[in-house]
Amino acid sequence: MHANAGSSIVRREVLSAALATAALLATARAVRAQGLSAIPAADQIGALRAALTQGASSAVGLLGRADGFWTNPQVKIPLPDALERLRSPARLLGMGGQFDELHLSMNRAAEQAVPQSISLLQSAIKAMSVQDAQAILTGGDTAATSYFRKVTGGELFKRFLPVVSKSTARVGLAQQYNAIAERGASLGVVDAKQAQLEPWVTSKALDGLFFMVGEEEKKIRTNPVGAASDVARRVFGAIGR
Repeated sequence: MHANAGSSIVRREVLSAALATAALLATARAVRAQGLSAIPAADQIGALRAALTQGASSAVGLLGRADGFWTNPQVKIPLPDALERLRSPARLLGMGGQFDELHLSMNRAAEQAVPQSISLLQSAIKAMSVQDAQAILTGGDTAATSYFRKVTGGELFKRFLPVVSKSTARVGLAQQYNAIAERGASLGVVDAKQAQLEPWVTSKALDGLFFMVGEEEKKIRTNPVGAASDVARRVFGAIGR
């Protein structure tokens, strides 16, 4: 068999598998929609609001405390690359403690900022329309988290930034880094996203928050028994079938 013929067969098999997967996903969405159709729209949105309030509160509670970021490897905020590269040489010069202090302060800043999110997340939950709710319920495992990020991400960044700035300002190395990194960014040797420490930490704090909200959402979808109310268990049980 010629190589070209073999490649054509492989491509056809890959395409066939992709089409089959798409068909299965479409069928799964239809089954979920049918399961939900027996539940009044008011109950659906009420259940989703209850579950999201539960998930958001749990995520904020887990992160918005001492060591919420620092001891959780899934969300722990790293030093910007330029600082991380300097950490080992600095330790040889007896300056490693400054880098360690800054690293800890970055994560402490995120832990202090996260509680600022709960009122905004709750407002987003209350403002959710029936159409939003139905799209989320029949969407992917983190459809609600994506919705949260879309409607609250910009405002949360604004709320987090002053808290982060106040915390990192206590560490002199932060200001030194900003001065050097801005110059490095202008020369193309430092990633522009890392040119200022405070926005970098704020963005990472938001990433951590939405990651944890997503994990809580997955738990509720996977195990409706743990949902906040009887109606929520019924709704998430219907879409889980």
